[in-house]
Amino acid sequence: MPDYGHDLTFGTFLTPEAGDPQRPVALAQLTEQVGLDLATFQDHPYQPGFLDTWTLLTWAAAQTERITLAGNVLNLPLRPPAVLAKSLASLDLLSGGRAALGLGSGAFWDAIEALGTPRRTPGEAVDALTEAIEVIRELWDTANPRPLRTEGEHYRLTGAKRGPAPRTQVPIWLGAYKPRMLRLVATAADGWLPSLGYLKDGDLARGNATIDAAAEEAGRHPAEIRRLLNINGAVAPTSQGHLNGPAEQWIEELTTLALEDGIGTFILGSDDPELIATFGEQIAPAVRDAVGKERALRGTTPASAQRGRAALDQRREGIDYDGLPAKLAATAVEPGDRAYAGMQHNYLRSGSPGLILLPRTAQEVAQGLSFAREQEVPLGVRSGGHGISGRSTNDGGLVLDLRSFSSVEVLDGNSTGLPLVRAGAGATWAQVAETLTPHGLAISSGDYGGVGVGGLATTGGVGLLGRAFGLTIDRVRAAEVVTASGEILHASPEENADLFWGLRGAGGNLGVVTSVDIEPMPLGDVVFSQMSLDATDTAGLLQRWGAAVEAAPRELTSFLILSPARRGQPAVAQLMTVIASSDTELAVQQLERLADAGPLLGHQAYQLPYAQVVRAGDRNHSGGGSPAVRSTLVTHLNGAADSFARVAGSGVAYFLQIRATGGASHDLAPEETAYPHRSQNFLLSAMGANQQRLDDLWDGEMVGHGEGLYLSFDTADVTTRPDLLEAAFGTNLPRLRELKRRWDPENVFSGNFPIR
Repeated sequence: MPDYGHDLTFGTFLTPEAGDPQRPVALAQLTEQVGLDLATFQDHPYQPGFLDTWTLLTWAAAQTERITLAGNVLNLPLRPPAVLAKSLASLDLLSGGRAALGLGSGAFWDAIEALGTPRRTPGEAVDALTEAIEVIRELWDTANPRPLRTEGEHYRLTGAKRGPAPRTQVPIWLGAYKPRMLRLVATAADGWLPSLGYLKDGDLARGNATIDAAAEEAGRHPAEIRRLLNINGAVAPTSQGHLNGPAEQWIEELTTLALEDGIGTFILGSDDPELIATFGEQIAPAVRDAVGKERALRGTTPASAQRGRAALDQRREGIDYDGLPAKLAATAVEPGDRAYAGMQHNYLRSGSPGLILLPRTAQEVAQGLSFAREQEVPLGVRSGGHGISGRSTNDGGLVLDLRSFSSVEVLDGNSTGLPLVRAGAGATWAQVAETLTPHGLAISSGDYGGVGVGGLATTGGVGLLGRAFGLTIDRVRAAEVVTASGEILHASPEENADLFWGLRGAGGNLGVVTSVDIEPMPLGDVVFSQMSLDATDTAGLLQRWGAAVEAAPRELTSFLILSPARRGQPAVAQLMTVIASSDTELAVQQLERLADAGPLLGHQAYQLPYAQVVRAGDRNHSGGGSPAVRSTLVTHLNGAADSFARVAGSGVAYFLQIRATGGASHDLAPEETAYPHRSQNFLLSAMGANQQRLDDLWDGEMVGHGEGLYLSFDTADVTTRPDLLEAAFGTNLPRLRELKRRWDPENVFSGNFPIR
């Protein structure tokens, strides 16, 4: 049987012994320490001398950092699939995406029946497993808003709520030996997990053939199913049989299993620390090296780049899928891939791109851009995928997803004596804040930690520390950027200074930033306040709140979310305020002044690290529609308050926000960065369901008061409204046009307020 091209992984198959309950956990830690990839545990709940496997998995996850954890295999008859779905998703979320689901239809039925579970025939057991897999996958599908109803013979759900979704695409591996189970592996699972000791000569080849034929019949490529193998043996001075001899013998025999029988994962059944160490430190690296060299000679296509008929049928027109460079093809996600549902949308906007590229290096970003230039479809660039404007996804186009660029590293100090933080474009601001908090440092970064570094650090960054520290871009000191032509450049005030100037405010027009060096500011705990005010007198409240903010010291930054009156409920203003100081006396004084803006309905305030203010939820985005957004900036709210109140009461906008800016963001002149809005004190935005209706209302009510707009909060069609480019970039527009002609003459980056 040919090699399926899976990346090789290696792990352990451990006994969950209860006599020394810390021993299996210690062996899982050893598994990680010696460089292996996963630790798995037997699951025999009827064994009185064993720990409960699920409890052990959660405990081991808390004691490790890197390895994948799984039951090998979990006993389905004793674990209801609806509960199992939630358990797996929870473990995956808590462990940072390190869960896998090994599942079996049940064995040792006398013992299972003794625990009160009805006995099933072999056929019934397979039927139940088939139903269980469907239940588990459906409950993980949180993009589907409808409650789950199933009418199976063994599992019936009558309106179960879906979720939570796992952090990653948790693979389902089935322990299987007989033809019907093997066909189920082919049609419903992600991997086949037999034990070598239960197989006769030729069973691997016959099992693979059965799976391959059933997979192709179902429209899947055989390489979509990983082949895992539990193995046993001993390392001995001389050969005494298969996998019983010197390490060199193991290396040769496992290499053969990988290349001739398609095994992609080897799981060592042993509780011997010495054998585990030898397997991880000597055998596994050598097998991986030998297989890699042979694959290079053969030109083996990676498994991730092979797709079956069902997936190929979902490809979109206008994209040369077969022309994708091999390294990008190995990680790319297409509409027919299982991972696609978790990547196609952004935070608010639904999308259906034709191809999602997941480059891992700047060189691969350059390859991706070269490929994109040859396609006649839109290009979107995604860092965190939170962007309200929705420009990081599209319909039928390419998305360059930078999630692999997620490292955050504190560097040595610069000439100011402060350290720099180097953040990958695909990291989130929650990650940045968590990294900086132990150092007593912070960077202003919007109001939600799930926002990606790349988008905010190239657009502006009006955040909850903004009046104290300025915009996010004001603290950027350098960037690595890949230009439209594929050049990988370092941009700073000393190198490619004109490009660096443009990246801070118009970066989406000039290149793909893969990392930024940012100078943080010293910061201990902050005071974070959440306040609710009666906004029946909407215009008056806005004026009073605005005046209080303008009069406040720079340490205070306040955002206001306005909820219009609805169905007998009064209009309410929700204030989110951060005081960048641990001075509680100052905080009380300033918060009392904000409370005077309107009748106080409720108030909570906390002293806590900034990282807790910008905590983020799960990165999975499920879209939700095509929201329309408009924005403008004003110096004072007095003139705009009545108009904004009318926008709020119109019914056209369902979300309205005002962010205080000013303070430190005024310390730079408009021409010092591509972002020009350096005199305004407030950013006003509104979100609605219909772009035309919102445009008409916004243009009629707000444009006369405004002095610019904010790129990330505006979805108006700039291609038909050249005035919007002038509003976005002001007097910097002529210089930006020159930069656009130099760095992107073919307008490759045309999806984010393209400069013409």
